[in-house]
Amino acid sequence: MLQTARYQWEEGARRLAEARGDLPRYRQLAALVDAVVDELRRRIGQTFTLGELADAYRGSEEGVRDVVVAATPARGARAGLPDASIVQDAAFAQYARSATDYTP
Repeated sequence: MLQTARYQWEEGARRLAEARGDLPRYRQLAALVDAVVDELRRRIGQTFTLGELADAYRGSEEGVRDVVVAATPARGARAGLPDASIVQDAAFAQYARSATDYTP
C-alpha cells in the first residue's frame, strides 16, 4: 500500500509541476495544495511516519474535496473545481517529506 501511495503522490507532484505552463491554474492548484497540507498538519500532526500518512490517504478524497470547495472562490466554483486528485496527491507528496522515516 505504501509503495502505491508514494507513486500516486509523486505523480500528483509531477502533474502540479506540469501545470506551471498555465500560471493562473498553477497558482490556484498550489494554493489549494497549501490548504490541504495545512489540514493534514491539523489532522495528523507534525510527527508521523509514511505508513501513518498512507493510512490517512486512504479515504481522504472527501476531506480533500471539502478543503478544495472551501478554498475555491465562488467564481471558480462556477467555472468548475480544479482537479482535486492533483491537489490531493501533490499535498500528500509535499507533506510526506516531513515524515520521520522519509527517504527520497
